[in-house]
Amino acid sequence: MRSGTRRRQPALAIAVVALFVALGGGTVYAAAKINGKQIRPNSLPGNRVAPNSLPGNRLAPGSVSGNRLQPGSISSDLLAPGTVSATQLAPGSVTGVQIDVATLGQVPTAVHADSADSARDAETALNAVNALDAERVNGHSAGCANGTRFFAGACWQASSSEAAVPAPTAAQACATQGGELPDALLLAAFSQQPGIVLAGDEWSGDIPTISALDMYGVATVSPSGQIGFAGSTTNHKYRCVIPLVT
Repeated sequence: MRSGTRRRQPALAIAVVALFVALGGGTVYAAAKINGKQIRPNSLPGNRVAPNSLPGNRLAPGSVSGNRLQPGSISSDLLAPGTVSATQLAPGSVTGVQIDVATLGQVPTAVHADSADSARDAETALNAVNALDAERVNGHSAGCANGTRFFAGACWQASSSEAAVPAPTAAQACATQGGELPDALLLAAFSQQPGIVLAGDEWSGDIPTISALDMYGVATVSPSGQIGFAGSTTNHKYRCVIPLVT
């Protein structure tokens, strides 16, 4: 009886070992079959995940916040266009070198830049918004010539004519110079400017009275600024008013 019992002991030991191996192997096999759905939220800390073991396409949108990312861990070529808005950029993070100039529109404050807002020493200021020291405007001369003084928006001759002539002759002489005889009230005001002295009663361009064909009176201005009139055929000196732009 004893010998029979002893013979069965090795067989029992082998059976136990086989059972243990079977149970252990089943446990390992089961562990290899665990998927993401079987892992409870927050049950697996980040330091237990091997680098690059979890691809981006396995992450749910919004599952990883920005403060969980290490600086420089995501390169620009991994970002989809439009994923980062201007409000999310740190000040100074984008420089001019990184900006495609061709994508920028015209600066609002440079609307008039093409036609020059301010042109200094401009030969032609047709397209200038503000012309400083321009010699010509739209092809015309600008400014007062020597011997004239800027007054009331035009260039007034500082001295009277050398000869005294009838009013029609004086008007024709001014027209030849591109100007005209002055208005009587403005001539009276001009006579009071510093350094201006009228040569007696000078002709103006005003006609206060007409008595008959080619018989009329023309307003005159005295050195003191008094306004009178004289027959158009009498002789008086005059001065012309030249436009600022000719």
